[in-house]
Amino acid sequence: MRFDEFQGFRQRQLRASSSLLDAGETNVYRALAPMRPEPPADVATVHRCDLARAWLRRFELPQEWSGHAMVCRGVRHGLGVVFHRLRVEQARLWLPSDVYPVYFELARAAGLEPASYPTLPAPALPGSPADSRPEYLLLANPSKPLGRYLSDAEGEAVMSWLRESPRRGLLIDSVYDLRTPFAAGTRRLLDTGRAVLLHSVTKGWLWPRTFGVVLLSPAQAEWAEAFRADPPTSAQLHLAHRLLTGHGDLPQKVVDELAARAERLFERLPGDVLGAIPTASRTCPGNYFFPVEIPAGTLRREYGVLAVPISVFGDTNWPGSILTSLADAFGPTPTAAR
Repeated sequence: MRFDEFQGFRQRQLRASSSLLDAGETNVYRALAPMRPEPPADVATVHRCDLARAWLRRFELPQEWSGHAMVCRGVRHGLGVVFHRLRVEQARLWLPSDVYPVYFELARAAGLEPASYPTLPAPALPGSPADSRPEYLLLANPSKPLGRYLSDAEGEAVMSWLRESPRRGLLIDSVYDLRTPFAAGTRRLLDTGRAVLLHSVTKGWLWPRTFGVVLLSPAQAEWAEAFRADPPTSAQLHLAHRLLTGHGDLPQKVVDELAARAERLFERLPGDVLGAIPTASRTCPGNYFFPVEIPAGTLRREYGVLAVPISVFGDTNWPGSILTSLADAFGPTPTAAR
């Protein structure tokens, strides 16, 4: 079942049974809409270089990296630019098979034929030997729907993968990292000098496809011109400045609200289902995706819980499903299942 198919299925199931616990909402913008800042009413000129430096300060990264901090319109836009560069370089690209189907859509639109690796129930890095081509591995940290950060052992496995060839590099999607600074594991990977970091205001500030930063490694300096040639609009830059400077506390508020929603979900889950959620996923700040090794059909029929089938996230042989804490029933003023 793909994403659009699941949306129709979910609504039919909820209409048919008022007792079904809705753990299948995936739209964080709809769930947290009252928290989203309004766009600024005034007009002001904001320079990309100033925004890049403001972003680096916020995440406690060196200001001397500003020349490598490419301003873009979000992670999707940034990946589109990066993937086109990988096509020019005839690079090999590895994508997680069960995280975000749009990764594959963007890669193929850029003319790439990506390979894949699974992340559920835990990341399993590709074991293919390196060859003469550039080779890039895309990972998300924290990873969804795994619902947690890379463990220390998994981070070391990524480092070992890098060390096997000087032509290997990383693309790190950090859009779900709502903390300041970024996770220690992400920083260690950045310190290798062979990682490209992608981040945006999408999750922490609830403004998708508006503003992001692609932090290039020194080896990708020649990619900068492609970003400079395709900048955000003046309105997007102004909004991004307002979000970073006037709403700097919003990501923490989002984390707190998501934590409260998660606790309300946990309180309503049957004990067997709650016990099937890994501890690392239950305790990851800002997480709202919770994997359970129970098929969605079993959860619905035997436990009265509507979960997201894992196929919504991509191709995988993992037999489980995903619970979310975004439905109205887990909000500040809980409502009955629709």
